[in-house]
Amino acid sequence: MLKKLFKSFRSPLRRAHQPHSTPHVLNNNQHPIQRGQISRYAISVVERLQNAGYEAYLVGGCVRDLLLGIEPKDFDVATSATPEQVRGEFRNARVIGRRFKLVHVHFGREIIETATFRANHPEGDDEEDSNQSSRNESGRILRDNVYGTLEDDAQRRDFTINALYYDPVSERILDYANGMHDIRNNLVRLIGNPTQRYQEDPVRMLRAVRFAAKLDFDIEKHSADPIHDLAHLLGGIPAARLFDEVLKLFLSGYAIYTYDLLLDYGLFGQLFPASAAALRQNPEYTDTLIRNALDNTDLRIQQGKPVTPAFLFAALLWPALPARVIRLQERGMPAIPAMQEAAHELIAEQCQRIAVPKRFTMPIREIWDMQERLPRRSGKRADLLLENPRFRAGYDFLLLRESAGEETGGLGEWWTDYQDASDSDRRVMIRNLSSKDDAAGATGAPRKRRRSGGAKRKRNPQGGGAGE
Repeated sequence: MLKKLFKSFRSPLRRAHQPHSTPHVLNNNQHPIQRGQISRYAISVVERLQNAGYEAYLVGGCVRDLLLGIEPKDFDVATSATPEQVRGEFRNARVIGRRFKLVHVHFGREIIETATFRANHPEGDDEEDSNQSSRNESGRILRDNVYGTLEDDAQRRDFTINALYYDPVSERILDYANGMHDIRNNLVRLIGNPTQRYQEDPVRMLRAVRFAAKLDFDIEKHSADPIHDLAHLLGGIPAARLFDEVLKLFLSGYAIYTYDLLLDYGLFGQLFPASAAALRQNPEYTDTLIRNALDNTDLRIQQGKPVTPAFLFAALLWPALPARVIRLQERGMPAIPAMQEAAHELIAEQCQRIAVPKRFTMPIREIWDMQERLPRRSGKRADLLLENPRFRAGYDFLLLRESAGEETGGLGEWWTDYQDASDSDRRVMIRNLSSKDDAAGATGAPRKRRRSGGAKRKRNPQGGGAGE
């Protein structure tokens, strides 16, 4: 009872005693960052907090990117003020989060994310306050609201290159973790013991890969060594959080390099188990299709064109689909229902690992379904397919399959010509389709052979070998 009583009087800022370290300070003539490169709203938040008597700095990716000549996508602030104190300073602020409580300060469409300095978690179970911090049995942090000092905050950040603090008032950078050294040497290095840090939050393995791909850095040897053995810990991460992380991995303009790193460190199979199995069973086709899809994604991002997660996930999962369709057809299920049932099964399994929202799973299934419909062009079917809102995505996906080596009997070229043809030319193209070609046309998965007059009709299944 006395222990609990004394514990209740302890400050939330308390922490285990640690040896004091002095940061390396870079003055404005020792680094390339200029105030003009920084959001005026971010500077306003820092200045206002400092004027109110709190410490406040720009921190993390924005500082790192400015040092590397990259335009930051957002600006984050770290401060000694608690979330409630920050909210008290800004009427346009909102406290969010439970696992990691922080404040969003809104300026129109721009949000300045403001976090209180954090400290490392107490080591002993009796020291841990479940309202501030908690871990599961594997060491993963479930709640992270142990507040501390600037020095504490630097030591508990994940990577050295993200532990740089910039004061836009004095224009100085404070470096507690030798982050400048690692930026100069193109290294992604964890702060602290890598195994423990990955156990605290396994998503750090994905972040290490993402930063290495984005910045074209190497993952420092000691930070890289445990990843393969600890990759299975991603299985304990909430599926919704992994969806957000996968979007960051593949929709930021460097998806190909990211894919290579995920394979190298054994992380891809933790995210896409069915696709990893297809990669083992049919490596050349599966790898080519995924690379072509990711390369196209990177190109569209570089050109400023929109990209949709639905098409990306459709490509990443497709190699695992045809074998499932074949199994269902062998049980007597017709081609289109077999495709639909296999798609439902595969997506349901994937959502157990990565929670793909329904607004994306529906288009994924429609893109796949279109692969079974595109070969069926007789009569008015071709014109009806052209009017389908998913035609363009389905057509692009057909071309992707062909680029990976699927033999479709020229189906992609036929649809390319048909879209550009006049009405009269389209009628000729339809008439030129023999009933045999239309019935046996290339599909996403081969259809069951039918008996006619007691004899088997010969056909050559095309495009159906993927994933077998």
